[in-house]
Amino acid sequence: MRMFRHNCLILVLLAAAPLWSQEDTNATASGSQDEYRMVTPPPVSGAAYPMETASESRSNYLLGGLTFNTTYTDNVLEGGSTKPISDVSYSIWPSITLDQVTPRLHSDLTYSPGFTFYQHTSSYNQANQNVGIDFRYRLSPHVTLTVVDSLHKLSNVFNQPDLLAATPVSGSAQAPTLGVVTLADQLNNTGNVGLTYQFSRDAMVGANGTFTNFIYFNTTPSLGLYDSATRGGSVFYSYRLAKKQYLGATYLYQQILAYPTGEQSETRTQTGFVFYTVYLRPTLSMSFSGGPQHYDIVQPLPASQNWSPAGTASLYWQARHTALSGSYSRMVSGGGGLVGAYHTNNAAGSLRQQVTRNWNAGVAGAYSIFKTLDPAQSLFRNGGHTLTGSASLQRKLGQHFLAELGYTRIHQSYNDIPAVSAFPNANREWVSISYHFAHPLGR
Repeated sequence: MRMFRHNCLILVLLAAAPLWSQEDTNATASGSQDEYRMVTPPPVSGAAYPMETASESRSNYLLGGLTFNTTYTDNVLEGGSTKPISDVSYSIWPSITLDQVTPRLHSDLTYSPGFTFYQHTSSYNQANQNVGIDFRYRLSPHVTLTVVDSLHKLSNVFNQPDLLAATPVSGSAQAPTLGVVTLADQLNNTGNVGLTYQFSRDAMVGANGTFTNFIYFNTTPSLGLYDSATRGGSVFYSYRLAKKQYLGATYLYQQILAYPTGEQSETRTQTGFVFYTVYLRPTLSMSFSGGPQHYDIVQPLPASQNWSPAGTASLYWQARHTALSGSYSRMVSGGGGLVGAYHTNNAAGSLRQQVTRNWNAGVAGAYSIFKTLDPAQSLFRNGGHTLTGSASLQRKLGQHFLAELGYTRIHQSYNDIPAVSAFPNANREWVSISYHFAHPLGR
């Protein structure tokens, strides 16, 4: 599978190991050293913003649970149908999370398999897989290694135990964008490996390697969906102007691949960004980045190249009972399921609010516009747009049980994608009940 070839990025970054040999890895950071430690600003961290309130944040816990869900969909987005197909599905998701913190390591591992059964369209029945890895290891007082990976094997990006997981929000220019939403067996995998080195009180350098994969199973070319992948690497320099302000520059290289039947499209981009992040409060930040982007269409022939402006903006706020994040990006990037690279404008946002002790509410949305780079490229389609919005309401039922109801609206416009062109809209309503437990570690 193509996905496994990208793991070589880890080896490339680990080649920088001599950096940490300059520090005493057995030294214990004192309080004064912690005060001077820089953070990695969102535009270059490569991670999504966490969507939990401060009162919900936990570390050194073993978390687990079991969720039962039933969903009604008025359009299962099946290509080639003469009319929309509605159906009811039933899902069960066990889950386990290990969140552990030591003076040098923070690891967050999550695994949630799932089983979904459709009442009428049983051909869509599927065993789902959801895996999350967030590994942050301080190799020395000033060198940190980060490994983040998210893998979803599913038939619908919104068929997950966590509403907000379907539309993650990130301040990074390397974050994947929401592409075509359809009911097709697929594997979505996004990974990031980073290494940072704070070589002085107010200066840091770092490097990141990233990859994304969209792989479709048991689909035909008539649906207009194809496997795609993005590989990239970046280096950055960050300077702390003041205690709460960071200014820096980064260089980003990406290779965007797609695999239409019997063909391959390849586009390479090089981007130079200047970024600025301000922490208005410890848990309230705003980030901006911008610069020129050069893209080179390698395949199909004839090749072409050009320049385009690129930029990102993001906001994150975490309070005791509120978690809010939002982002906007303009980039040349790939689109999940689409052939080739596109001028992409992407906006995403989410809000989680603890209304009372027993009631929580959440909303999330995303909007992506894809415009073809070069209409003369015969393999590239014209693009389109995807708009999604979700809302949910949760009620605690005692210490371990939780009931939830929610609604998702999907609107798409892709004239060249048979899977969604005839009936681009879908509405989903769901009800679920969950059992959860939390066991403290080392206490």
